[in-house]
Amino acid sequence: MFDLIDFKAVLIIALIFIPLEQILPLRGEQSATRRHWLNDLFYLLFNGIVIKAGIVLVVGVAMLLAQRIVPEALTAAVQSQPVWLQAIEALLIADIGFYLAHRAFHAVPFLWRFHAIHHSIEEMDWLAAHRVHPVDQILTKSASFLPLFALGFSAEAVLIYVLIYHWQSVFIHSNTRIRFGPLKWLIASPQFHHWHHANEREAYDKNFAGQLPFLDLIGGTLFMPPRMPEKYGVDEPVPQLYHQQLVYPLVAAAAPAAPLAEAPAAASRNNGMEGLSLSEPTRGSS
Repeated sequence: MFDLIDFKAVLIIALIFIPLEQILPLRGEQSATRRHWLNDLFYLLFNGIVIKAGIVLVVGVAMLLAQRIVPEALTAAVQSQPVWLQAIEALLIADIGFYLAHRAFHAVPFLWRFHAIHHSIEEMDWLAAHRVHPVDQILTKSASFLPLFALGFSAEAVLIYVLIYHWQSVFIHSNTRIRFGPLKWLIASPQFHHWHHANEREAYDKNFAGQLPFLDLIGGTLFMPPRMPEKYGVDEPVPQLYHQQLVYPLVAAAAPAAPLAEAPAAASRNNGMEGLSLSEPTRGSS
């Protein structure tokens, strides 16, 4: 279920992005009630408690180990900084964690089965941000939050990061034509993230960062041409109902999911994770 705070957040997000997508639409022909929007609304309303519980469990257990590894002098140095500086550092460190976890979900076949749920969306809008399997969300968020807690960042700094993360996550999926010009390398936008969802060969395994595109520039995974993608989604037969998507990763066949004509080319890629000797799940998106 969802609590009152979640409901208020959902209401605020909806009141902002539904009008925004009508005023500045990327694809004006796309309806607010596009295909499977009710399924994604279900994710938005009912996934929260499971994800919160999972993050608390994963981060809590990991913190027991981290407390023995991280020197007290380091945490003291972090806590001695002003909140604004901690917030900047937290944003950078958390997005590095997100980048690495996100990249792993594209490279490891078993993890990709969970992440494919998110990439199965074929019409991008603000609701698309919420179609994420709980396992995917728990692990990627834990990769972001764990270093912040382990290093002793203040609650205020972490809260600032959380607010930026949630706003940015919805914004970059939205059906809006907002761009940031010369700041596009610094601030993630729909232009940046829509290419991550593109079902186009040159866009596979690109743009992994959540907030800071320059991480992809450093990692060699940035792809941001001036045009926008023509097609989104995956070629895998991902089911479209919530309960089916929850179990899909566990029952998905290990056989290549992309069309046979594309399989050899896709199999030759290593998902941008050089050095990993993994058999890659082929697909029509990244």
